[in-house]
Amino acid sequence: MKACYKNKQPGRVFAGMTKIIYIGTDGGATTSKVGGVWSDGTTISTKLLQSPTNSAHGPDAVVSGWVEAINSYLEQNNLEWGQVGGVGLAIPGPFQRYGVFDKSPNLPAEFAGFDVHTAYSNALAERAGRAVPLIVGNDGNMGGVAEAQHARGNSAGTVVLLAPGSGLGCAFVDQSGLALDGDTLAGMEASHMPAPLHLMDARPYPCGCGRTWGCVEVYTSLSGLPYLLEERLPKYPDHDLAKSSQPAKEKAFSLRGLAQKGDPLALEIFDFQAKALGLHVAMLAMVLDPKFVVIGGGLMDPEATTVAFRERYLGILSETARAYLWPAQRDTISIVPAALGDLSQAIGAALAALYQNRS
Repeated sequence: MKACYKNKQPGRVFAGMTKIIYIGTDGGATTSKVGGVWSDGTTISTKLLQSPTNSAHGPDAVVSGWVEAINSYLEQNNLEWGQVGGVGLAIPGPFQRYGVFDKSPNLPAEFAGFDVHTAYSNALAERAGRAVPLIVGNDGNMGGVAEAQHARGNSAGTVVLLAPGSGLGCAFVDQSGLALDGDTLAGMEASHMPAPLHLMDARPYPCGCGRTWGCVEVYTSLSGLPYLLEERLPKYPDHDLAKSSQPAKEKAFSLRGLAQKGDPLALEIFDFQAKALGLHVAMLAMVLDPKFVVIGGGLMDPEATTVAFRERYLGILSETARAYLWPAQRDTISIVPAALGDLSQAIGAALAALYQNRS
């Protein structure tokens, strides 16, 4: 069966069998992405297909956009809705209950209480002309499922995923390949643990989740860049950003590009974020004792960052973490970059849909 997966016409029928596929939707706060896997778990395509989430237009517009994105994905890969055996949805937590949003740090307030599972299930059924099994999970967990499959290879070690983006995606994947959800679906919401501010020489920034104790997310992701930039910019009075009239968020968005060019201000900020995430790795290692720690998100994306930037970031992160690990852990824990880039959560969601079908 595997051999026919490589055929250039993936939607064709072989030996009287239509190849079943599983689709993953990564419903991020800013952009949404689509990925897919065959029934043996291999990835259909590594080409990134993404579109604006359009959360400002409300939940119905978001769900409609997800369905149209799947339709585009199928067309681009010569596939059909009749081949879709299930869909997985990766969305940011926390949740009021399964498939229902609670107040999210990175989504408009109107999403709280929205039953995304029911709405998306109905929209998929309408488009496919039949019921399509849907599984919904935390986006960090879904990314962890995909990256764990890649990082472990033939081993069975546990995996922690940390993926800084708009927020900080976190996941713990056990030896069976499944992510920790917890009893209220809030398991591994580790981005909202308090950071060790005394080791970072930092003050407690307010987080979008409402906590003011200094959530790790604010020091390691895009959400906190405006704070970090505001504090450090006075040290660089001749910097272009110091003279710019752009809004703080737009200035923050420009930092990653500046860092690729060796800009001292931008590098200082990302060095700080690498140290903060390294401390978080060490704290999680005390609790979870993983064999692999996978660092994902846009900062590890080869298409978005340079080799020099990634090596510098991972080097600072690893050095910071290892100083606080138990001696035995320093020899056994592997800290590695993610392999799937911005596709990890979509691919993980597709794998979760596949795994549900097998259970």
